[in-house]
Amino acid sequence: MIRGLIFDVDETLVYYEGYTLKSWYEEVGRPAMERLGVVLDWETFRRIVKGELSRRYVERFGIDHVEFWKAMDRANRAYRERLLREGKIKPFPDVEALGELRNLGLKLAAVSNASQDNTELVLGAFGLDKHFDVVFGKDYSYLDGVKPNPYLVNKALNALNLKPGEVLLVGDSSNDVLAGKNAGIKTVNVTRFERVDGADHYVGNLWELVELVKKMLGTQSP
Repeated sequence: MIRGLIFDVDETLVYYEGYTLKSWYEEVGRPAMERLGVVLDWETFRRIVKGELSRRYVERFGIDHVEFWKAMDRANRAYRERLLREGKIKPFPDVEALGELRNLGLKLAAVSNASQDNTELVLGAFGLDKHFDVVFGKDYSYLDGVKPNPYLVNKALNALNLKPGEVLLVGDSSNDVLAGKNAGIKTVNVTRFERVDGADHYVGNLWELVELVKKMLGTQSP
């Protein structure tokens, strides 16, 4: 029985005009690293962010990995604040569907690989935080627990007091689909930008998600 949904945030609920990971690396990430006296080349940075290398990898350069990623997140906070001032972070027009999902009596969680601080900043900027029972960004006590690792998803399940079979995970990327699979949760790929192989369901937008959930609820026994 579906009782809740876990949402990705960036590129699922909000989008960033002109953003790519590589452009972020050049504009924000690399300068922040240079201030720490450490520079990861683009390919190494990409592999860490995608979960192909541990975030502890940076310790081979003589810097504590937690302090390194906290510094990166502070730089990211300044970057996001600037984009918000410039109107370059925007909610997708269908985010009002979150209210309809709440009206269906569902519990909602938001889970992001961004820091807790940066996740709350963006959700709060558009009043989206009001829709969620819990919000989780990456955990500094376990930095390798970001998606596709199921750690943050399992934190959300525990906080919502729901079982994997009672939840759908909704996201735009392969990391979202893999995180759901790794947690034993059925996944919904929102195909705003691409169709990700392996998802259990596909929707073009959040209003289609509402219709999917209504159909699922309608087939469930009381």
